[in-house]
This record gives sequence, structure tokens and C-alpha cells, in this order.
Amino acid sequence: MNDIITLSQKADALEEKMARELDYIVVKSRIYQLAEGDMGPPTNPAEARKKNPDAKVLMGDDPRLPAMPEKPTLMDFFKYRFGPSMHLLQSARHAVKGGLPEKMVLACLLHDISTAGFIRGDHGYWGAQLVEPYVDPEVTWAIRAHQVLRFYPDEDVGYEYPQSYITGFGADYAPDPYIQDDYKRMRNHKWYMSGRMITVHDIYSFDPSVHVELEEFEDVIGRHFKQPEEGLGFDNSPVAHMWRAMIRPAKYL
Repeated sequence: MNDIITLSQKADALEEKMARELDYIVVKSRIYQLAEGDMGPPTNPAEARKKNPDAKVLMGDDPRLPAMPEKPTLMDFFKYRFGPSMHLLQSARHAVKGGLPEKMVLACLLHDISTAGFIRGDHGYWGAQLVEPYVDPEVTWAIRAHQVLRFYPDEDVGYEYPQSYITGFGADYAPDPYIQDDYKRMRNHKWYMSGRMITVHDIYSFDPSVHVELEEFEDVIGRHFKQPEEGLGFDNSPVAHMWRAMIRPAKYL
């Protein structure tokens, strides 16, 4: 018998322990299950309640996570919901040193927020949608485009196909057809260079010895990110639900 405990089994054991000890039941979202290769049914709250009859399905704030302010700002999401963001901060600082306009510094700061706080797949498209109501259209376009353009070198600006992609994806990897089609459109777009500048300043921002504070960009955010008065997630924008999903990622319904 194989006695090695997998990460999935450890997670299941932790979840069972929580069900016994905590006063709430966490039900993982379907996309989380699929990412684990799990095609089984979701957690059945009734079954989980047998182990802890007083437990309730989680419908409010998750006590395992830092509390968010009543009217959360972009800065709050960086502090309390996004994962380690040093790469984004380094990218933005590199853009400042490269003389980019402030709105493009913001684009570099935000280009991977989907990866940091929401979802990795198609992160450029998701990230652009997250910020679309709050930034200049060129910023949105550039964030979406960077996901596509990073797969294509541009000798004119010194951008080469990253060696890390060859190592991570394989030398024979080819972008999906929709990426290839978008590249053809984006290559001739008026804002092509804006998206390309994100990729340029992206590749120089992985130095573990460099530390950048978020507050360095507080003024840039204040001038170029239209923070809703009600708080991100509560302004009835077309993307408010996405921000709420990051505030309460385990909310049952």
C-alpha cells in the first residue's frame, strides 16, 4: 500500500478537521475542484453538519482571511487579498525608471492582479475586465494585450521570448489559436506599444533582492484609478461581483 499522503488528501483532512471544530462549513467552488482534477460532487452541507450539528454554511466573511474595510480600495486589495505582489511593484518601479507615463506605470502595477488575487488562466483578459470601469481605456487594452504579446518577441524594443517559458512550457509549446489570432489584431493596433511596454518592464521585475513598498504608487493610483465611493465590489459596476468574489471567495451562494 502506498503510504504517501498527497497534498489533496492533506487538504481534505484539514477540511474535515475544520468541519468538526469550526462553526461554519466551507464549500469549495466548482472551479477549485476542477483545478484539483476532482469531478466529484461538491461538499454536502447536510453531511458535513453531521460531524458538527451547530455548523452553518459560510455566507459572510471568512474568519480565516484578513477582514476587509467596509468600503475597500485598490490599496486594500493589495494588502488583504492579493498574494505576494513584489513582482508587480518591481514592474511598476521599472516603468517609472523607464520614463513611462503614469497611466502606464499603473498598467504595469496592475497587469497581473488576476494571477495575484483571482485566477491564473487568461489572466490578462480577466485582469483587464477587473479594472475596466476604473482606468483609462488604454490601460485596460494594454493589460489584456500583455498576456498575448509576451509570447512574441519584438527586436525593436529588445524583447525576447522568455527562457523561463521554454523551461516551463517546453520548447515545442505554441500559443492557443485565439492567442495567435489576437496577436495579429494587436500587432497593428494604435496601442500596441502600450501593451508591449508591459512585457518589457515585466521581464526585469523578478529580483528577490529588490523591495518596493506599495505606498510608492499611492499617488499614481489616486490620480489614475477611479476608486468608487461605495468601495470596490459595492458600486454596482459590471465587474463588482468579481471584486466581491475576492472579498468572500468561499461564500456559499
